[in-house]
Amino acid sequence: MIQIYHNSRCTKSRECLAFLEESGQKYEVIKYLEKVPTFEELKLIIQKLKLKPIELVRKKEKIWIENFKDKTISDDEVIRALISNPILIERPIVINGEKAVIARPLEKVVTII
Repeated sequence: MIQIYHNSRCTKSRECLAFLEESGQKYEVIKYLEKVPTFEELKLIIQKLKLKPIELVRKKEKIWIENFKDKTISDDEVIRALISNPILIERPIVINGEKAVIARPLEKVVTII
């Protein structure tokens, strides 16, 4: 089943959710700000995205700028920062089996459904 890591206050995330609704595919909405992924879950998501953990960070967020921007931190420390501050997780993330994309632009979703 398709999963979408969704933030309802994000326009891109809402657009992606609407796209999934219109596609007729079965999907699960994961409100990651409320149900924060565990370290292992987030590590697996990052592997499916084929990214480095730092590439999943929303670097313009105030939390990142004030606490992490000019620091050298390991991949595991980045993942822990994302778990402690889930607003830093880039969105929306759509997962279909072993495939995953950050749906920016929205057209990227088509490549995995």
